Amino acid sequence: MSRIFCIVGKSASGKDTIYKAILSNNYPGLTPVVPYTTRPKRMGEKDGADYNFVTEAQLKEFEAQDRVIEKRCYTTTQGVWTYFTLKFEMCDNKDYILITTLEGVKGIIEYYGADVVNLICLVADDRTRLLRCIERESKQKVPDYSEVCRRFLADQQDFSDENIRGFKNIYYIDTNCDISECTGRWNEIYKRH
Repeated sequence: MSRIFCIVGKSASGKDTIYKAILSNNYPGLTPVVPYTTRPKRMGEKDGADYNFVTEAQLKEFEAQDRVIEKRCYTTTQGVWTYFTLKFEMCDNKDYILITTLEGVKGIIEYYGADVVNLICLVADDRTRLLRCIERESKQKVPDYSEVCRRFLADQQDFSDENIRGFKNIYYIDTNCDISECTGRWNEIYKRH
């Protein structure tokens, strides 16, 4: 049976780093699912790799075609940004991996079923995450530290124990350690199934 691995975590918990490290190991049968967003591309991001960057009009077109599994809208300091996942066909001999949010996972579970969805929750202490957020933002053409603060505070609520409780297959990876330890933990999780 195919499985879907959803990587989630607070801002700067290491989602992109872990995701890229996992994909660089070329696991046979592990297929990336690239999410979509209407937000502007950050410095260093690649369209079709980090996200599929689309316009509001393209999102509306996908919705009219009934292709959107789930979507989340955020009111940021730079306007409303939408993130979403399109339906994808699952093959029996493949597993799938993507970065999303707890809300995104709920939509994926509703569409594909709880038995195939595995939640990989990345955790890091607040100080580490905040320093990573500031460092990442400082590399942007026009850094927006207010948005960093907004996201940091929103994460506290989004990842509350109450919101995490209730997911069936949840695994944790502490990203305060070396990347090899993180990928080692991923290997344990992946092989366990």
